[in-house]
Amino acid sequence: MMPATTTRMQGAAAAGVYLLAITTANALAARYGPAITIPNAFLLIGLDLTLRDYLHEAWQGRQLALRMGALIVAGGLLAYLAVPAAGPIAVASAVAWTLASATDALVYQLLRRSGRERAVMISNGTSAAVDSIVFPTLAFGAVLPLVSIAQWLAKVLGGAAWLWVIRALSERRRAA
Repeated sequence: MMPATTTRMQGAAAAGVYLLAITTANALAARYGPAITIPNAFLLIGLDLTLRDYLHEAWQGRQLALRMGALIVAGGLLAYLAVPAAGPIAVASAVAWTLASATDALVYQLLRRSGRERAVMISNGTSAAVDSIVFPTLAFGAVLPLVSIAQWLAKVLGGAAWLWVIRALSERRRAA
């Protein structure tokens, strides 16, 4: 078992990476529009979905809802501060991400006893669907079915890839 300080540091690092990824995704979406949302979905949002579940475990019982809410608001504010033109994107992201995170938390909580990886994959798929419909609709002012479907697929595949990376890193750290 790891010391509490190590676990807190890992949680803080995960939260920092989460904020960097969501801020970068929002700034890129503001700059490049719908065209960048598919690569963003795979690389950055897939990472955030998987880190959200990691943080769910790390923060379980320690003001989980408050911490997650603060993370979402901080991500929106950072995106706006980094790229003021990202204001509408940051608002759309915060709304979509709040709904997606609530969905993810509920599904993950219901399934976490059935195995971590299964819970992560199913909660990622469900929350990716919510985010993939709400975000482009609010950010770009129109329902974009092909963009939404492609984003959903990219988020699910990206989340699976990041789950594999995080699992490999965890196993490597445990072996060291």
